[in-house]
Amino acid sequence: MGTWAFDEILGTDGASRPELANLVDWLADTPPDELRRRQEAAESTFRQLGITFAVYGDNDASERIIPFDIVPRVFLADEWARLSEGLIQRVEAINAFLDDIYGAQEILKAGVLPEDLIFLNPQFRPEVVGIRPPHGIWAHICGIDLVRTGPDQFFVLEDNARTPSGVSYMLENREAMVRLCPELFGQLRVAAVDSYPDRLLETMRSVAPRGCGQNPTCVVLTPGHYNSAYYEHSFLADSMGIELVEAADLVVDNDAVYMRTIAGRVKVDVIYRRVDDDFLDPLVFRPDSMLGVPGLIAAYAAGNVAIINAPGNGIADDKAIYSYMPEIVRFYSGKEAKLPNVETWRCREPEALRYTLDNLDQLVVKLVDGSGGYGMLVGPTASNGEIEKFRQVLEAEPHRYIAQPTLALSTVPTLVESGVAPRHVDFRPFVLSGAKGVQVVPGGLTRVALREGSLVVNSSQGGGTKDSFVLLDEGMKQTQTMGPDGMTQEQSL
Repeated sequence: MGTWAFDEILGTDGASRPELANLVDWLADTPPDELRRRQEAAESTFRQLGITFAVYGDNDASERIIPFDIVPRVFLADEWARLSEGLIQRVEAINAFLDDIYGAQEILKAGVLPEDLIFLNPQFRPEVVGIRPPHGIWAHICGIDLVRTGPDQFFVLEDNARTPSGVSYMLENREAMVRLCPELFGQLRVAAVDSYPDRLLETMRSVAPRGCGQNPTCVVLTPGHYNSAYYEHSFLADSMGIELVEAADLVVDNDAVYMRTIAGRVKVDVIYRRVDDDFLDPLVFRPDSMLGVPGLIAAYAAGNVAIINAPGNGIADDKAIYSYMPEIVRFYSGKEAKLPNVETWRCREPEALRYTLDNLDQLVVKLVDGSGGYGMLVGPTASNGEIEKFRQVLEAEPHRYIAQPTLALSTVPTLVESGVAPRHVDFRPFVLSGAKGVQVVPGGLTRVALREGSLVVNSSQGGGTKDSFVLLDEGMKQTQTMGPDGMTQEQSL
């Protein structure tokens, strides 16, 4: 990788981007010690709230928070408008693909994808073939990971259509910024994100099975408090004002799902599940699962409950499928993808494998079903020994890997030990699909690689998070301000 990277605030030549002069002035006028004090105050609050994450296999994981950085990342209104168009197009294609692949399979008949890529893929769930979710929507909540390499160069790094996490950090980061840096919101017109729980609940209600009435019963299904994202499950249920349940709280009777309460059973219409497919229903998937609800898939197949996101969505997360997304978008929309993929070599193909093996020191190689930064090689930063060890793994099971070039990810000024310095970032916006359409939340989760020169932003690998500001243009109506009670509120402009 070259040393040059586009800085999203300072631009290409170190001179601040004129639209962000207020932010640059704020950075220059606020002493590093004051920035650090505010940052530590935010992290202290996160720790008190219990916003922690676990790294499986790490005995010290229970008390870890994702480091927070006080310098926000900013998107201009026109940048955001273009991104939103591309995100909506992509998520609509993902939904069409899932509906097709578990239905008529027209994309396979047309020869756009090789059949074995679907049918031999462990993320493809034959158990849900022929089941049509309520309103035909599969991917109700998508987290589309983006990277930026220049002023107008955005690329999709991967699609998350199973159970994307991180939205609680988006909301808590904004709460911290409004409280600790209120002057920024006086200088910049920032779109509010705190409507997300209301938008999510509206999305859930919109996809309830027909006949549920005006007020369908919605719940969040969690694997339990030992799960690494349990804080988020609890946070979202509480923010939406709905019940957080575990498998033992639900029972299926006559193909309908009921919640056990002290007042008796209550019929459940919509389940936002944060339990992986494998564990969702022991009668259909893993029989040893204690986290799932026996009979849930039968109730789903009968059309009596909506499951968000739909079972079987993992096939859309697969990185080998990702490599075909330009063709998938074209097949279902008839148009070219507005958001391009990162160039990708499928190691299952002999020519691509040869290229990858010859250039391991320059490429990023990932498991097709991997996540969290595990099972990957970042060639430029790997030792010769690591490269050779990975070479053996890749040669043994090439179908499990894809390779991509090492991009010069954009940077954003970040508070580090030595002061403010550039660090590489990526971005996960959240896209909601309901019966009334698709919407992009005006913000998202910015992850930052805190180690100098590092491109790995995952929290489990030492990354942190930043607030993501979307600036309003004159036609947008909502901004974030501090209310009289010290809480954030939306204000019409």
